[in-house]
Parts: sequence; C-alpha cells; structure tokens
Amino acid sequence: MSSKMLKSAVAVALASGLFAGTVQAYETGDWIGRAGVWGVFPKSDNLNNVLGTGATLNVDDGYSLGFNITYMVNPNIGIELIGALPFKHDIELSGAGKVASAYQLPPTVLVQYHFMPASSIRPYAGIGLNYTLFWNEKTTGALSGNSLSLDSSWGVAGELGIDIDVAPNWFVNTTVSYMNIETDAKLNGVGIGTVEINPWVVGINVGTRF
Repeated sequence: MSSKMLKSAVAVALASGLFAGTVQAYETGDWIGRAGVWGVFPKSDNLNNVLGTGATLNVDDGYSLGFNITYMVNPNIGIELIGALPFKHDIELSGAGKVASAYQLPPTVLVQYHFMPASSIRPYAGIGLNYTLFWNEKTTGALSGNSLSLDSSWGVAGELGIDIDVAPNWFVNTTVSYMNIETDAKLNGVGIGTVEINPWVVGINVGTRF
C-alpha cells in the first residue's frame, strides 16, 4: 500500500474535522451513500517463478471512481455494499517491463460497526466478503500475441473508515480496506500459478444520508 496515499487520506479526514457541523446521528433505517476517488494498491511480487523462469509478475496500482451504500440496521450496525467503476491494472514481468493489462471490479458486502453514531465524527469498522471479476486481459511487449486469462476471485475483506460532518446531511469520508484477492492465471490455456493481488484500497469520499 502507498504510505503517502494513506497519510494524505488521514490528513484530509483530520483537517475536515475542523469544519464539522451539526451532529447528525445515524438512526435505524437510515441509508448512507458515499462516492469519491479510490486507489487499489496490490502487494508486490504477486507471482514468483513464472513458468519456471525465476521471473516475478507484478500487478500495478489502479485508480477509479468508487462508491458504496450502507443500510443502518440500528444506530451501530450497518450493511454496506461496495461498488466502483472498473479499475485498470498494468501487469509487469521482471526484466521485461509491461507485458499485459486487465480490468477488474471488486463488489464487496460488509457488516459494519459504528462506534459513535451520535457524534459529528463517526469512526467505523467492517468485515465481509469480496468477489472480484477480471476481464479484457490484453498482452503486450514480451507476451504480445499470447492469450492471458485471470479467473474470478472470492475472499474476505475488512475496512476501517470515518465520516465527518461538514453540513446538514453531508459529510466527508475516508476509508481504508484490505481485500483478499487471489486469481489463477493461464497463459495460452496453461496455468502459470496463482496471482496474489491482496490489495489495500484507499478511498476519499463525499457522503450523504437519506
């Protein structure tokens, strides 16, 4: 994960707290929506010893518009659905540079616990299940002319977030999530191993309650 991106997200959240307005307590039956800029930061060395060559496959960072919607079961418990516009990732092979690219979508469902639902600054944590779909895999460079495919992935997900009121029914939000994303990769129909993406996802959002 990019430490610079995480520090920036935290700084935005803390600075916004200076402008926190009227307390807008979460209540049973509330719907909460958030949208903003998200970054997906995969772990390094996603696949080692590709096809027995000793080379390492790396999946680069991706950025897109992300959004989520939460239903408050009660003031402390929320059910959140995460969505986004597609993320594009370049794929690099050690010693060969960029060799492919792919798009992915990571819809995720989480159960959240809101620690201070009646405060103007409302931290929360969540845990749930992620499904990641890959498509439009394209090869280039050293792999040009070959066919690459990435299987869909299921895995656990966790998040930490904070909502900070800035106006009646409006707030800013920062969220940091970890997703277990591991996909089986095939080159020309032959398995080359499991690509461990396992990214941190950082989002800076604007939200509303309705």
